[in-house]
Amino acid sequence: MDHDEPDLGFATRAIHHGYDPTGFSNALQSPVFLTSTYGFPSVEANDAAAALGGKLYGREHNPTTEMLEQRLASLEGAEAGLAVATGMAAVGALMLSLLSQGDELIVHKTLYVNTIAMVEEALPRFGIKVVSVDLSDPANLDAAITDRTRLVYFETPVNPLSGILDIAAISARAHARGVKVAVDSTFASPALQRPIEHGADIVLHSLTKYINGHGDALGGALLGDAETLHKLHETGLRYITGATLSPLASFLILRGLKTLTLRMERHSAAALAIARMLDGHPAVAWVSYPFLESHPGHAVARKQMSNGSGMLAFGLRAGYEGARTMMNRLRLVTRAVSLGDAHSLICHPASLTRARQSIRKNAHLAEGVGEDLIRLSVGLEEPEDLMADLRQAMAVL
Repeated sequence: MDHDEPDLGFATRAIHHGYDPTGFSNALQSPVFLTSTYGFPSVEANDAAAALGGKLYGREHNPTTEMLEQRLASLEGAEAGLAVATGMAAVGALMLSLLSQGDELIVHKTLYVNTIAMVEEALPRFGIKVVSVDLSDPANLDAAITDRTRLVYFETPVNPLSGILDIAAISARAHARGVKVAVDSTFASPALQRPIEHGADIVLHSLTKYINGHGDALGGALLGDAETLHKLHETGLRYITGATLSPLASFLILRGLKTLTLRMERHSAAALAIARMLDGHPAVAWVSYPFLESHPGHAVARKQMSNGSGMLAFGLRAGYEGARTMMNRLRLVTRAVSLGDAHSLICHPASLTRARQSIRKNAHLAEGVGEDLIRLSVGLEEPEDLMADLRQAMAVL
């Protein structure tokens, strides 16, 4: 079978794309190339590799990582991919490669907390203007774009609110003004959402989360057209960040990809069941989950996502203190940051932000994130066990 046939399904490509076992003693698992540099049979071959962008050094090229990049690009419907050390390395490589002094970046008003730090504190130091816009109404983009705008960047679903932004509508308005669009699709993974199919130019993932899926490796990825990805590799990775993904992490993430389809189906089914339980619980004030009919972005989510993912947000009537009380009573769900793990993970952003303020005075919650918000990453445990744990934890409220 030709593993690279374009008509192969998503789950098949997640297992096979970019690797032919016959080239490696028929080993079904791809090898891990643990090398920091490459030798050449002659000076002339060394010269040719340097001139043609060939394999010279492990920071820029690794066969295991390149296999991961090819597979991710295939799954996202992209021409090329770049895998880097972390999700934030992907954010840094994207923005520092494509933006220069005097350029403008438009972002959605709500972002992952470390991306907020990047756009509020780091980019302005380099003369890059960042404009925060409420992209829940794509029409708001029209007045924000200027002749200096080079990129529109947003997450969907949005961390930590699980809000939904309309990729197609935002991309159409940006492209009408000649501006590229980058979408952080970490909360969905390519199993549930492929932003390029809806008009986006670049897709970003924290590979640490659903794509790896086992909480044992860090990584980030950028996927898009070949020309842009070449620039991100040759500038962002090679000499701006140097944030190379380790070959072993690439191997672990490739392994995780093989079960992505099944895991996302399970995460999504369990999260929907839990969201419905929480929606009817007397201690719960509100629930945000894209595939709940009450979610304001439900129709858009159904249009651009095949399932709702495992992420949900909710607030308790008892507010900040109630959230802390409930979380301390949990027995099965783990109090931890991150998401997309086989374990169910829960965090309270307001508590984390208050703690951070002791060392970073300007730390703050993203716009729209209240002190009552609890973020739950639903894992792969039995949904009934998770619901029982949540119920007993809320019983005192």
